[in-house]
Parts: sequence; C-alpha cells; structure tokens
Amino acid sequence: MKRRDFLHLMRTPAPGRSVLNPVFSPVETLGTGLEAYTGPWEIAQVIHLLRRVMFGAKWEDIQFFLQSDPDTAVETLLTAGEAPPLPVNDYNSENFTDPAVPSGDTWVNAFYDLSAEPYRIASLKSWWVGNLIDQESNIIEKLILFWHNHIPVQFGEVFYAAWNFRYVDTLRQNALGNFRDLIKAMTLDPAMLHFLNGQFNSAGAPDENYARELQELFCIGKGPDSHYTEEDVREAARILTGWRVNYLTNEIFFQPLEHDSGDKQFSSFYGNQLIQGKTGSQGAEELDELLDMILANDECALFLCRKIYRFFVYHEIDELTEEMVIGPLAQVMRDNNYELRPVLAVLFKSQHFFDMLQYGAQIKGPMDHLIGMYREFHTPIPDRTMLIDRYQHNATVHYVGALFLQNLGDPPNVSGWPAYHQAPVFDKSWISTDTLPRRAQFSDWLLWAGISTENFLSQLDILGTVAQLPNPADPNALVDDILKWMYSIDLPLQFRLQLKAILLSGQISDYYWTDAWVAYVNDPTNEMKRETVRNRLLPFFYTILHQEEYQLS
Repeated sequence: MKRRDFLHLMRTPAPGRSVLNPVFSPVETLGTGLEAYTGPWEIAQVIHLLRRVMFGAKWEDIQFFLQSDPDTAVETLLTAGEAPPLPVNDYNSENFTDPAVPSGDTWVNAFYDLSAEPYRIASLKSWWVGNLIDQESNIIEKLILFWHNHIPVQFGEVFYAAWNFRYVDTLRQNALGNFRDLIKAMTLDPAMLHFLNGQFNSAGAPDENYARELQELFCIGKGPDSHYTEEDVREAARILTGWRVNYLTNEIFFQPLEHDSGDKQFSSFYGNQLIQGKTGSQGAEELDELLDMILANDECALFLCRKIYRFFVYHEIDELTEEMVIGPLAQVMRDNNYELRPVLAVLFKSQHFFDMLQYGAQIKGPMDHLIGMYREFHTPIPDRTMLIDRYQHNATVHYVGALFLQNLGDPPNVSGWPAYHQAPVFDKSWISTDTLPRRAQFSDWLLWAGISTENFLSQLDILGTVAQLPNPADPNALVDDILKWMYSIDLPLQFRLQLKAILLSGQISDYYWTDAWVAYVNDPTNEMKRETVRNRLLPFFYTILHQEEYQLS
C-alpha cells in the first residue's frame, strides 16, 4: 500500500495569509505500472512533468508542451541541448586578484593556487546556480543534480576548482548516457580519486574507501537482496590499486608498480567470479572486469531504478511499486545495457508517473524551490557579461540554498542529501522550524525588495507573470489560472475567495480589478496605474507563496 499526504485545509482568514492544518489522507493504492499513459493531456499533467524533470514550470513551457502529447513531450525533454559557457574569473576585486587568470578568462585549466582556490570554487558554485536558472527546456540540469547526489564529491574537501569543474562536466557529459560509462569516468575522476582516497590506493596498502562506496552507495546499495561481502570490498580495492593523478597535467594515469597483480576472488553474490591479476599496463584492464561483474548483478539495475524513482517520482517504494514499476524498469535498464535514456523515457511516459496520486506528493528540495520560483516568476538575473554582478547575485542564491540545507557542490557526506535516501523521513527533512520560515523570508525578499548588486536588481516580475495569462483582467480566471499553475493540488473555494478579495481590495464587484488592470495595460508607463495593480498583486502573491501547498511538487 502507498500513502500520499494531502493537505486538506481548514483556514482562518487573516490579512495576507491563512492558517493551515494538515490532515493526512488514508492509505491509497497505486495499481498502475509502466504501461504507456493514455489519460488526458492538460495543464495539470504538463506541470507535473515539467516540475519533476526541470526546476519549475515556466508558463511559456507549459503552453509549448500543451500543444504536444506525452510521448513527444518526454522525448523533447530527454534531448540534451548546448552546454553552457565555461565559468570565468568573475571574482577579481580590490581585495583579491587571481595571479594566473585575468578577469573574464576561464580558470578551468588553471593549476592549483592555494590563495585562488576559494574564489574559483565560489565562482564554480555561482556559475552552477546561473546554469540552473538559465536552463534549457530539457532534463539535463536536473539530472546533474541527481547524479551529484548519487555519486557526490565535496568541493571543499577536494579544494581544487579545476578538478571540481571537471567533475561537474563529467556529470553533464554522461547524465543522459550510459551508466557504465558514467561510473567508470567517476572512478577515474581526479576529484573522486582525491575525495575517496583512490590516488593513495596501492598494492602495499589497499584503501577500501572507494571500493566500498562503489558497491554500497553507487551500484549495489543496501537492499534486502544486497549480499556483497567484506571480502568483496577488499578484493575490489585491490583491483583499484595503481590509479593516480598527474598534478602537473591534471591527467589520470595507471602506475603498474602500485598495482596489486594477484588474483581477486569474489563471493557467491557475484557468482564466485575470479578476476585474474595482470601485470604491467594490462593491470588497468581489471577495472573494466570489475565494473562488468558489478553491473551484471541484477541488484545493480534494481538499486539504480529505486534511486531514480525516489528522486523523480516518490520516496516510498512498497511491494506493489517494486513489482509493477521497479522490477520492470530494471529490466529495461538491463535490456538496454545500462543506457539511461530508455529507462527515463519509459518511466516518464508511464501510467504510474501520471497517476493523480503522484501530483503534489513531493516536498520541493531547496533548489527546486529557489530555482523554480525564479523561473516561474521570470525573475531577471545579471547576464554573463556582467561578471561581478552575476557572481554576486548567484552566490547569494547559492548561500540561501545552503541555509535551506542544500549546499550545491558540498553535500553533507558521500551518501548525498538525507532527503533522497534517509528512511522514513526522506523529503520531509527539508522542512523544519528553521528552514520553512527561511523559505518564506526569501520569497518575501524577492517579492518586495529583490536582490540588489551594484548594477542590477533581481526581483520577482509579478506584473509580467500575470500579463502572460490568457485572461488576467478577469479576477476569477486569474485566480484559477494561478492556482492551477503554482500549486500541484486543488484548493478549496474559501481560499480562492480569499485571493479574489485581495485583488478586489475587499470590494464586491469584479470590475474593481478589471478596470484597474485594463487601465494599466492601456497605459503601462503611468506610474499611478502601474502601482495600483502592483500593490494588489504584492499581497496576492505573498499569500500564495506563504502557503504550505507552494512547497509541494
């Protein structure tokens, strides 16, 4: 049985907001599986898809995909676009000047500099936030976050911006490709070799750190049928001996003298496979044999599909979901030799994904909340030519995300963020007596004042947000359209009337809003007419952003 927590609301009207009391629904059963979705294709379905595979659902994206169908929409979203421009030196100031990288030049190939690394790492995080806000209409940025959580490094621990960038770029290049290619690239990634001690793994002193996480966290997991042994960890560590980073070139190489060339015997969990030891440069080939052995185990595909499901669909996996979704999805993965795109296509086109019980069933993670709000409200940010302003703005957003418990680039440990794996709390860990008020404070900041840099103001564009709706002059249509868009579940009539009353400033007749809006549209440069409308929309959106439902996806 699967439980979905809906918020049945009892509101006490108050100026600008309401009091919500969550009441949990009874246990519900999802009997749907991976059969192709054949239901309606309306705004609710489009928004559900966009919010799960991207950060937020922009109105123009909603309208674009409404003209399509589920199959075509998913195929479009699973098509990668252009990679963003490289990060550059946007941090030079009177307090610090990078000795090796001029302002405006990229630092991604710069060699290690103790004094410069903190600034370059901050630049990388700022660049990453900008990529999320400016993302194209595809899944890539969301997938990069998924893989960053699944196969994480900590930028602060690595403390080498060039390596950290290479790590993120490797995630981008492989995000929608083949998992085997991705896990091999991560195994031989400079940041990962440093983070989990791979570069110190040698025949005389095998280091089990990466060998353990490769099985426990990255490929096999700790499910009920995961029975790899401590001996399997030790044997895998022996296979991984000898890989090094050349600090002069930042390239990876294999050092035969540091490799354990003895035979490696694995347990019955891996079919008692023996990987014969090799000498010289042929020792590097043992890595491929190790990965082939791990991926050949049925538990690997099951584990990966559970992680994908928990991130994109719902945190709870009951027996029925395991039987009807996870098992068949894992078979799709095996049948496609661990190609990721077919797996995601089947999942996102399925009846199960579009089951109504999935809508609003996730609590937005910090990046989903922050970036989604930016994108849905067309919040402008400094463009890439405004180096310092963009850096300062995006660094502020990153800092806020860290306050919300998602420090992009520095997950809490090698397991990633607890919300994506820690039972039984899962995504509820995002919300606390500390983080929920902070979310409200930040939305207030963006709504009322905006984030200011020296030459730029980033503020929610509430007038532009409303103007793109089909009938913004009608307060009833405006309320209905905004609620369909901003919330993932239905709300009672009482709340709709509360929102409408804000637009009417407590008056009764609809024309009190209609006349004000039409007057503004016909004379948008008139400050009085503009402020009349804006001063009603401010408390209107304040109320919307402060509701618990806005935290759901």
